[in-house]
Amino acid sequence: MLKRLLPIAVAMTFSSFSAFADPVAKMADKIEPQVIKWRHHLHQYPELSNREFETAKYIEKYLRSLGLDVQTGVAITGVVAVLDSGKPGPTVALRADMDGLPVPEQNDLPFRSQQKGMLDGNEVPVMHACGHDTHMAMLMGAAKILTEMKEDLHGKVKFIFQPAEEGAPAGERGGAEVMVEEGVLTNPDVDVIFGLHISANTDVGKVRYRHGGIMAAVDPFKIVVKGKQAHGAYPWKSVDPITTAAQIIMGLQTVVSREIKVIDDAAVVTVGSIHGGNRSNIIPNEVTMIGTIRTLNKAARDHMYEAIPRKAKGIADSMRAEVEVTLPLDYNYPITFNDHELMDEVLPTLVRTAGAENVINSKAVTGAEDFSFFQEKVPGVYLWVGGKPLDVPEEESPAHHTPEFFVDDSGMKLGVKLLTNMTMDYMNANK
Repeated sequence: MLKRLLPIAVAMTFSSFSAFADPVAKMADKIEPQVIKWRHHLHQYPELSNREFETAKYIEKYLRSLGLDVQTGVAITGVVAVLDSGKPGPTVALRADMDGLPVPEQNDLPFRSQQKGMLDGNEVPVMHACGHDTHMAMLMGAAKILTEMKEDLHGKVKFIFQPAEEGAPAGERGGAEVMVEEGVLTNPDVDVIFGLHISANTDVGKVRYRHGGIMAAVDPFKIVVKGKQAHGAYPWKSVDPITTAAQIIMGLQTVVSREIKVIDDAAVVTVGSIHGGNRSNIIPNEVTMIGTIRTLNKAARDHMYEAIPRKAKGIADSMRAEVEVTLPLDYNYPITFNDHELMDEVLPTLVRTAGAENVINSKAVTGAEDFSFFQEKVPGVYLWVGGKPLDVPEEESPAHHTPEFFVDDSGMKLGVKLLTNMTMDYMNANK
């Protein structure tokens, strides 16, 4: 249990006084203005999922300037580079996501986005409203330091710039799942992978971690209730799919409240859309609902897959209706699961890099991340890095995916150091 707590004592056993610590910190200080410059450019010119063409060119040009072996066009617009130390050792992958969101930016930043993009045939505003611009800039900074410190490495580093984390456009596939299918974790074979997400709700200078599930699996679903149409004045002649759908919506909530052991497992079932009928005085033939399931471990996820069709069919049968359940609907993400042993191994690095008082054992969140597809194949650790200005109360910090979203440039330096130190410490311990 002790190593599941803040590892002040454990830190003494793994790289506490690593010779890399001061050089990395000094180099991170030196390149911070350049990291900020990269971030501002990327923020000003965001692109939507699977359309990150100019972003990819920008990153490719920089990685080639470092003398790295670069591959482009991975999962449409992904960019992958390999740094080979020339010495035996593990292959460590570092990942950043690249895509923006169809959100209109509303702030007075001099580098705010005014870009437009096409989504489902419509022109939409585009903004880095989830911090992917900072993720790319931090990874570019780590690539700079690791390349300059190549003589101190043992093994290889694979830099993965991933498109479409927010989800591919309708009718397309993309993101981490496709990168894995195309072999991004092979040639050379990746031993471990690290990733970071900037947090608008966490103070600059702090890092949040968790053993096991840190972000939820996401499983969208569709339920179609089929009844019998009738005049609204004569409901006894109908099999009412609207009343049936309403009961199904309420019944689904009892899967969480009465079937999931909520003191151990978190789960969410949300119906986000319901459509049926077109007039006030007609009971329709059919109602369609779509929603999402969020779970933080395999047992809860498996239970939801069994329970939702069972609950929907049972209620529909009781109302003389028919029901069709599609689960998953069109995409799904696994649990973002931090490997327990690897998390133990890197915790001392977090303490050494950020300071013990700034390393927070965090609760899981029910948001999702397709970094989980990498973690299904190789051990991985995913962390939250603070981007909230210290003078802004948490309750006043704009949320991710909103027009007002904001993170402070000063939060990126810690991310650069973490990516670099986790890589070097892991290599040093496993050479």
